[in-house]
Amino acid sequence: MIYEFRTYDLVPGSAPEVMKRFGEAYEKRKEFSELAAFWYTEIGPLNQVIHVWPYEDTNQRDEIRAAAVASGNWPPKIRDFIVNQHVEIMKPWPFSPELTPGNHGPFYEMRSYICKAGSIPGTQERWLTKLEERTAMSPLSAVFSVDIGSALKMVHIWPYQSLQQRHEVRTEAREKEIWPPKGSGDGPPYFSQENKILLPAPFSPMQ
Repeated sequence: MIYEFRTYDLVPGSAPEVMKRFGEAYEKRKEFSELAAFWYTEIGPLNQVIHVWPYEDTNQRDEIRAAAVASGNWPPKIRDFIVNQHVEIMKPWPFSPELTPGNHGPFYEMRSYICKAGSIPGTQERWLTKLEERTAMSPLSAVFSVDIGSALKMVHIWPYQSLQQRHEVRTEAREKEIWPPKGSGDGPPYFSQENKILLPAPFSPMQ
């Protein structure tokens, strides 16, 4: 399983119209394959939307995308609102949950790290020492490594019912030394971190 993350930076103020047009076009597009999620940024880089598409592999992705375009109903007519597009193909970690439809949020925290070369296997091992305790406090949506796109990047997504719940869970996890998992003693295994708080579009399978 792979996930295609498509991140669009939009003209300020255009997100509602983009989501309207995207949602209308998606009614035909989902006959070929369905979204995993569609989010827009509430906190972090503003005027940004992220749509996530699951595929078995890159071959299936190419076939489905070609068929959708050939139908004449795709892509949605939003190009005039797009300032920048960024596409990444991500692979879930072996123990990652799948992105599944349902009412998990509505607030989703997406955390992206650029990791030091060779550090991701050790990070996976450290996650496994604490993940059961951490997910007993609140669930993990998924954790990925970028396979095509930004090298050495990991992305993890956590749903919360409110920003207050997020604050309480993260505070408790830190105070009890449950999360984040302790490093190797050589400093953080990453060079940079980015954080976004996302909300789902009305047509997003993940709400």
